[in-house]
Amino acid sequence: MSSQWEALVIDANDPERLARFWSALLDREITGTDDDGVITLAAVDGAGFAIDIEPTRHPKTLPNRMHFDLTSESADAQEATVARALELGASHLDVGQGADAEHVVLQDPEGNEFCVIEPGNRFLAGCGTIGALSCDGTREVGLFWQQALDWPLVWDQDEETAIQSPHGGTKVTWGGPPLIEKPAKNRWHFDLRPRGDQAEEVARLEALGATRTDIGQGQVGWVVMRDPDGNEFCVLSGR
Repeated sequence: MSSQWEALVIDANDPERLARFWSALLDREITGTDDDGVITLAAVDGAGFAIDIEPTRHPKTLPNRMHFDLTSESADAQEATVARALELGASHLDVGQGADAEHVVLQDPEGNEFCVIEPGNRFLAGCGTIGALSCDGTREVGLFWQQALDWPLVWDQDEETAIQSPHGGTKVTWGGPPLIEKPAKNRWHFDLRPRGDQAEEVARLEALGATRTDIGQGQVGWVVMRDPDGNEFCVLSGR
């Protein structure tokens, strides 16, 4: 058994504004808002994942452990993506990348970091607009997610790991130690949908190194867990 990566969930103080930003920048349709105020941006293909933007009252205080690496087909396309992002409410961000960096570091209207990667990046070639979900994490957590999702390991070198769906699309990468400080609750997390029984999948993930956790979710239909690096994720009800 394994789980499908159903959605990337992003906490937002102003979900409507953030949904408009990412919908426009990624050219993703907003498909609806549920009773809890979660706004969904549709997946774009069979290898993709939805983006759920959910309300929170907590402000962002630390850099995220995940960010998007957006691809560019040409230098003009990179410039156009940056200009479009700034027009939509993004701003430039200095994370120590240096003046000679070929990629451009930005932050969205809520301070979520993301990069617009230069053309010619062979590692992200053919991965789509979101070339990678770049994560701060250990090799152990990369191997955990490889087994959790049953995705091929496409990079494993010098403590850096990456996985990708067998159908292609966005790569998920982990840069190795040292890790940045983790907030009490990450603002970005995965929602997984088991391909079978929820309880059986939770037990399998525990055997792989995940742990159950209580973040105040109360009586809900999903199980909140932490991966080996302590990052929260949710296991939804089975299909």
